[in-house]
Amino acid sequence: MNHRIITLISGFLVVLSAFAGAATLDDEIRGRLNPAGSVCVFGEECAAGLALAGGASGPRDAETIYNTFCMACHATGISEAPILGNAEQWEVRIAKGADALYTSSINGLNVMPPRGTCVDCSDDEMRAAVDYMLDAL
Repeated sequence: MNHRIITLISGFLVVLSAFAGAATLDDEIRGRLNPAGSVCVFGEECAAGLALAGGASGPRDAETIYNTFCMACHATGISEAPILGNAEQWEVRIAKGADALYTSSINGLNVMPPRGTCVDCSDDEMRAAVDYMLDAL
């Protein structure tokens, strides 16, 4: 057989094997890109019936909620959070009414995330925390 024909056939086989390997490599890459799991967030259907590890076993009082979840921002004024007891900072917010404050505490507002940082607080607990802060004025 001619040396050129052998070289041509060898080259053709190398190209074929590269294409075959590419498909396998692509499949391997796709397999590695598949999600390793999923995330379920409190409030979503997938979290129904789940409890937060170390979470409350019953309703908490407003002062406990404030001291555990709200104080970091509302004692320092970080990200323009109104400071507990500072009537001037709360004045504009109070003018919107208690329902607006409750809604903001539950759904979040601006930089404040929904429920502050208390992912397992009930709506009633959030309302109580807002009332606690308003009572301090």
